[in-house]
Amino acid sequence: MKSPVVKRSIVVAGHKTSVSLEEAFWNGMKEISGLRNMTLSELVGEIDSNRQQGNLSSAIRLFVLDYFRTRAMPAAVASDAARPQA
Repeated sequence: MKSPVVKRSIVVAGHKTSVSLEEAFWNGMKEISGLRNMTLSELVGEIDSNRQQGNLSSAIRLFVLDYFRTRAMPAAVASDAARPQA
């Protein structure tokens, strides 16, 4: 069975590196970089410079997860507020 994780090369701060990510995280990164009007390399550089520990692939996964979780939060709060109280 083929692994859903794909290894990709990317230039970060002028240095070529590779990250192993599932397609969903790669697509999430592309969406975020587009919304921020920045390149994937710029976004990965930002993630890399802000990570506290762990490897770059893990830091990217956590960043993408946090980004979309934060965006979903206002919708969840609004949805809960609209529900009738029991």
